[in-house]
Amino acid sequence: MNIRLTGALVALLVSPLALQSQTVTFHTNEGNIDVTLRPDKAPKTVANFLSYVNSGAFNNSVFHRSVKGFIIQGGGYQLVSGKLAQITALPPVVNEFSLSNIRGTIAMAKLDGDPNSATDEWFFNLADSNASSLDTQNGGFTVFGQVANDASLAVMDKIGAVPIFSLGAPFDTIPLINYSGSGTPADSSYVLVTSIEQPGTPPPPVSTTAITGIVSAGSFGGYTSAAPGSFIEIYGTNLAGSVRSWTGSDFIGGHAPIFIDGVLVTINGEQAFVYFVSPGQVNVQVPATVPTGHSVPVVLTYAQQPSQTVSLNIAKLSAGILAPPSFLIGGKQYVEALHSGTGVPVTPTTGIPGVVGFPASRGETLLFFGLGFGPVTPDTPSFAGEVAQGQTSLNTPVQFNFGTVPGTLIYAGLAPGFVGLYQFNVTVPVGSPTGDVPLQVLQGGQPIAQTLYISVK
Repeated sequence: MNIRLTGALVALLVSPLALQSQTVTFHTNEGNIDVTLRPDKAPKTVANFLSYVNSGAFNNSVFHRSVKGFIIQGGGYQLVSGKLAQITALPPVVNEFSLSNIRGTIAMAKLDGDPNSATDEWFFNLADSNASSLDTQNGGFTVFGQVANDASLAVMDKIGAVPIFSLGAPFDTIPLINYSGSGTPADSSYVLVTSIEQPGTPPPPVSTTAITGIVSAGSFGGYTSAAPGSFIEIYGTNLAGSVRSWTGSDFIGGHAPIFIDGVLVTINGEQAFVYFVSPGQVNVQVPATVPTGHSVPVVLTYAQQPSQTVSLNIAKLSAGILAPPSFLIGGKQYVEALHSGTGVPVTPTTGIPGVVGFPASRGETLLFFGLGFGPVTPDTPSFAGEVAQGQTSLNTPVQFNFGTVPGTLIYAGLAPGFVGLYQFNVTVPVGSPTGDVPLQVLQGGQPIAQTLYISVK
């Protein structure tokens, strides 16, 4: 059935938006290379690349492979304390081959025989003739940018002309400056990308990033504890330099972003999924693997400035039903359910300002939505950080009582097409009381913390 999703539901929908072209600057010890990115042709690849840039993963990284007249490759290794350390790779990004691998383009490296295996390594094409081979093998190599000017092309060619040496696999063709060919190269011998700059990136905040409070999603209960998979709201100062929610282009290989505009949140040391950023509020989803039964540390880092550590209690379950503040009428918190036949909200008899809807009827099926209800079967994709696909079954059973009369549960699982959102299809019992009816939601035989009402006629 087609359902119109309104209010807080829209805020959780993954809806891709087009990114505008932008130019980034590779600062190298051989000069600067300006690159115009092409999110219009490879949006997921650009988002993947910028995730590494925003995390600082490419800072002090090396060009570790050079093939004369063909490519110069980097993005895989950083120079750390005189040694080459492999950069931690994010999940692979889907192949988006569209633009040809001509001279001056930048494309993603990947594994042989696997078109969708690109992660952190990229390469510059040194010649137009590359297109004849790279556009046709392994699904085509995804070009996601173009060197922006002649001065930058000259720097690219300068790096391509640096002598090549073998330091053993995987550095069999590594370019090195002023190196004799024996012994350990000096740090100054490597061709380095010292940083990649995004013009217009907000400067670091003047004062220290600080958290003043954490609650679970306010429209789903606003609890002081959360469960794995819960969305939490972090309040504070200097938490971000922009205001936006994630979009489809932020997702990498089907996984929700762990960085948005320089913002990273860890919960018990695990990277949370960043949904919304602003200077005073950041919303994230708790990873599925965070341990339960005690408080864990939360740290928010913006522009490489970490906040103080704040504790958050993590429970096995911390269930909440969608009941936004706009549905608080006359001291009663009404649930925001939808009539299954129309997608129109269920509203009290007196109505809700600005919301077109009407009360529920005995015998009709309603759709309820929730967060924090825990694991489901099957568990792939995960209930945290991935878009739900198909139908699932909630592991810990739920029950909806209209007054004291149980409703008939038709479906209880993740809402397809959403991240971490649960959907419950419930038929109002024929014997339900009418008027403003207390709605009791139980999970595992225990009532959830919210006190809710629904109007039945």
